[in-house]
Amino acid sequence: MSVTVIPILPSKSNLKKYVQFGTDLYKGNDCFVPPLVMDDINTLSPDRNPAFEHCQAQCFLAYRHGQIVGRITAIINDLVNAKSGVRSMRFGWVDFIDDDEVVDALFRAATDWGRERGCVEIIGPMGFSDMDHEGMLIEGFDEMGTMATIYNYPYYPRHMERMGFKKEVDWVEYRMKVPEAVPEKYLRIADIVRRKYELRVIKYTSRKKIKEEYGHALFEVINEAYADLYGYSPLSPRQIDYYIDEYLGILRLEDVCVVVDKNDRLVAVGISMPSLSKALRRCDGKMLPFGWFYLWQAIRGKSDVVDLLLVAVKPEYQSKGVNALIFCDLIPQYIANGYRYAESNLELEGNASVQKQWEYFERRQHRRRRAYRKPL
Repeated sequence: MSVTVIPILPSKSNLKKYVQFGTDLYKGNDCFVPPLVMDDINTLSPDRNPAFEHCQAQCFLAYRHGQIVGRITAIINDLVNAKSGVRSMRFGWVDFIDDDEVVDALFRAATDWGRERGCVEIIGPMGFSDMDHEGMLIEGFDEMGTMATIYNYPYYPRHMERMGFKKEVDWVEYRMKVPEAVPEKYLRIADIVRRKYELRVIKYTSRKKIKEEYGHALFEVINEAYADLYGYSPLSPRQIDYYIDEYLGILRLEDVCVVVDKNDRLVAVGISMPSLSKALRRCDGKMLPFGWFYLWQAIRGKSDVVDLLLVAVKPEYQSKGVNALIFCDLIPQYIANGYRYAESNLELEGNASVQKQWEYFERRQHRRRRAYRKPL
């Protein structure tokens, strides 16, 4: 029952097989949310993803008797390594059947590739940047995921521990009840912050206008706000252009909050959108024939869950109550749109300042995920 691991060339046909395995493995699992196949193909394609300007990557497929039984992508991010001073490799897009031989062969191939390029440790699951999926699920296997997170079977972390991987960092996620009104404490803080720092909220109804006025600035604020977070890879101008084109068109703009100062300089942004989890499950990762319609319905129609994709505040305004200003704008929008619950997505478990912003919400911590590390 030998296993063969093959490094694949990043052609569209090869990557389609690679991505499809990551969906087929979860057939019948009610908690798995498939990615859009073309999105993952584009992310893994050197001619489409600008991250390859500062990253190297190699995808591997594991076969047994001609059948795909596992996959893994090895990544070296030169920007992050230059910042940390450590020659690390990442692994991502990892999926496998519950079989020691398969798992060992996959990771052997990935780590051999990293050693040949001078890497001294392996960390993951992580992608090219924080815009990619990261963190292996270790708690919350009975909860439906979000479009921004990984789902994996409970046997995955057992294999990581068996191979000698250790915890690097954990992320936690919260499911919150959308309140019937903005919490009074938020209203008071927002009023103080608005007057003290002369800030105001801008709302947009035109994607073209928000792109022209603050498209690049939104991602530049994200770069500044997240610069010191674990493993953050700053987005280049070309990556920013890529993500503007990729995501701006699908946002429901009333669920986006833009905060500026008296000179119209961007101070903070809050980006959320209706949950696409059920729509992605219906279309099974494919836009055709009807996937586009299910996604359009989810974006434009009614949903009872909103995904809080990110909140980014310029460093000089952090811990000054700007988050209250953002949620004083967004909560009435959530109520008007009929959202009952909000998903926080990933937060580093030690990031007390981020988790403190939920203290006035009824909430439960329902998922935990982990990045593992192992010396090479």
